[in-house]
Amino acid sequence: MKNIITVKGITPKIDASAWVAENAIVTGDVTIGENSSVWFGCVIRGDCNKIILGNNVNIQDGSVVHGTVGRGDTVLGNNVSVGHRAIIHGCRIEDNVLVGMGAIILDDVVIPSHTIIAAGALITSGMTLESGYIYAGVPAKPIKKIDDVTAQVYIEGTSSHYVQYKEWYK
Repeated sequence: MKNIITVKGITPKIDASAWVAENAIVTGDVTIGENSSVWFGCVIRGDCNKIILGNNVNIQDGSVVHGTVGRGDTVLGNNVSVGHRAIIHGCRIEDNVLVGMGAIILDDVVIPSHTIIAAGALITSGMTLESGYIYAGVPAKPIKKIDDVTAQVYIEGTSSHYVQYKEWYK
């Protein structure tokens, strides 16, 4: 059974075209958009503030999405891919972003569109990022401009593949 849990009288809103793995936990004030997917072992906890996932978002295996009481909502735009075992916490991620496996994005960060966060990168609270770069390291720094091929393969490709993968499980 899926663990979709009402908290403080608020039940997650999940679009009919989205897919949530049977062992994922989604609680409270969470909205999941069209064709989005939440994979095995994920926790999306909307108990402190809102969590909004746009359309064609994928939260891959073992990831956690949460926030901090009294701080901003956690909002992911459209076509966002969050790699396995990433932590997304109290931040805003705009459209067309890839967050690599094991990356950590902390409170009060805005990840602009057309950005890649490398695997294992740490985006510390309040960091300001510029669109069009790959960020890597601890703490993360811009390491390379994103060219059109990289954007198509990694950002657009990952998002569209996960829309396909979720259909295998529906």
